[in-house]
Amino acid sequence: MNDLQRMLNDIEREVKLTRHLISKETLDDRVMAAIKQVPRPEFLPADYRFLAYENGPAPIGLGQTISQPYIVALMSDLLNTKASDTILEIGTGSGYQAAVLSNLVKQVYSLEIIAELSTKAARRLEKLGYNNVLVRTGDGHFGWPEQAPFDGIIVTAAAADIPQALIDQLHTGARLVIPVGLPYDYQELLVIKKMAAGKIESRKVLGVSFVPLTGGSARETKHSGDCQE
Repeated sequence: MNDLQRMLNDIEREVKLTRHLISKETLDDRVMAAIKQVPRPEFLPADYRFLAYENGPAPIGLGQTISQPYIVALMSDLLNTKASDTILEIGTGSGYQAAVLSNLVKQVYSLEIIAELSTKAARRLEKLGYNNVLVRTGDGHFGWPEQAPFDGIIVTAAAADIPQALIDQLHTGARLVIPVGLPYDYQELLVIKKMAAGKIESRKVLGVSFVPLTGGSARETKHSGDCQE
């Protein structure tokens, strides 16, 4: 068994172990195919490429990480994408999650607050041929209003609160997949669905551990609409 297949098997095993939390027995075949197509080692620094196919996070420098393959697959699945969708990603990091999404949707816009990471990710994605991903440096709390509304938004860092701008930039019926919680403390992965009149439905999926979403401010970004569990 090669390393890639071992990683795919690990993802499937994690899904089975957490099925009571995620309410799924398997992930979408499209998502698993997208994961399979992306060369994960290319998104890690040379010194950490030996961790590429391990089912855990790995450092990418500047205090940031590439997420666990299972979490990347799960979050991609929870977005419930279609091939015609336009998706916003908050937290480009290495560009790996954006590359996976690029195989699932028409267009990915990705924001990264750390300029060095943003520049490197954009070059990496271009070099690898992910031409439907556009990366720019910016504060993810405020989204990308020029390109809104989006068919889905995915956040790859933990927010203390749900940024209102991200809710505003969703199509009605679209989903926001976001980890919410205090930095380096308990966090929960949420799926937020935007309903009519700006209301939201929120579902807790499972406990997670992400680096914090930086920038913005809680007072400016906290969502105040109706929320249902």
